Amino acid sequence: MMSFVSLLLVGILFPAIQAKQFTKCELSQVLKDMDGFGGIALPEWICTIFHTSGYDTQTIVNNNGGTEYGLFQISNKFWCKDDQNLQSRNICDISCDKFLDDDLTDDMICAKKILDEEGIDYWLAHKPLCSEKLEQWRCEKL
Repeated sequence: MMSFVSLLLVGILFPAIQAKQFTKCELSQVLKDMDGFGGIALPEWICTIFHTSGYDTQTIVNNNGGTEYGLFQISNKFWCKDDQNLQSRNICDISCDKFLDDDLTDDMICAKKILDEEGIDYWLAHKPLCSEKLEQWRCEKL
């Protein structure tokens, strides 16, 4: 009984990161406010995110000496701060692990900053894979 109580307390005190594997239509619904932001249509975002993270909020990729986090693959070199890169510029003023949960509010805020400062080409998948022929990335349920 004591170990059950201990496990229950650990579960309450240290909740697991809420991660989500989105579907195209679920993600389209969550990101609908980004449609048209910076001239980027929602199907472009959906396509780019698919090719960047596979719609998985817990995607972490090591890339060129940095680490990229979450759906938008936001880098610890410039945009967020983690234990691996203490010299990050942390432009979005956020801990990188915040991009690994299922609350996309902070992810979208930072993605908009990135779009404003770097443009859509920050996401390398966009130009070759998501700049035209976007019919398959639309969700008819919206």
